[in-house]
Amino acid sequence: MDKKKIIDEGLLELYLLGELGDKEVVAVEKALNEDMELREQYRIMEEDFERMAFENAVDPPEKVKQSLKSSLESENKEVGVRQLNSASESPTFQRSRLLVAASLAALFALGSFWLYLRWQTAEENLQLLQQQTAEMQSRINDLEQNYQETNMRYQQINNPNVVPLVLVGNQLLPESKVIAYLNHATKEVVVNSQGLPTLDAEKVYQMWADVEGEMINMGLVPTNQQWISLKYIDHAESLNITIEPPGGNDHPTVENLISNVIL
Repeated sequence: MDKKKIIDEGLLELYLLGELGDKEVVAVEKALNEDMELREQYRIMEEDFERMAFENAVDPPEKVKQSLKSSLESENKEVGVRQLNSASESPTFQRSRLLVAASLAALFALGSFWLYLRWQTAEENLQLLQQQTAEMQSRINDLEQNYQETNMRYQQINNPNVVPLVLVGNQLLPESKVIAYLNHATKEVVVNSQGLPTLDAEKVYQMWADVEGEMINMGLVPTNQQWISLKYIDHAESLNITIEPPGGNDHPTVENLISNVIL
């Protein structure tokens, strides 16, 4: 087999990787023994493959290293170890040495994959911990905000200047009950609406202040909040709650009056 065919058909690479049949192996080894230039090209190719294998090597786990060491020591005892100079090494021995290097590289690659899986697991655990920490911080922030709001409301309704007023439902809505807290000194109104029955989506509660016969809008009274701050109206003579269309009304629907209290 001539050198040109060996090079053009990539037989050197296949020989290096152990992919040739027996006849082709014999032919290539014969050519290597006879052609110094071809032998030098094979040597360079062999060194390149070894270098690539070890450049990408990562230490495998200790158990894998110990297993490989024991296996190699056992094999050396059975077949013996020959000390050869690099100049006298045959292509067959060099190919065997390359196969050992390739086996080591495969084990190193396995070690790399094992380390990657460990790193991936650690990364996922870190992300989960960060997510849980963020959720916990969000809950703490919500609790802190709720505490501040509750504390503020508590101070508002327990102020000595606050006057609590109970608006009990009339015959239209006898089960309703609203507590309004008026502070005439700070001109604030806070309403606890938890005693109001829930309305359908087409209706809302609205509170009004009666000033000399004129009903003045104080704001809507939603039932999904416990405490609602409403507009304070000077000189109000009574507080009144009506049921109005969504968004409220600019004047009260008197027939939908459900509760009122005289100041």
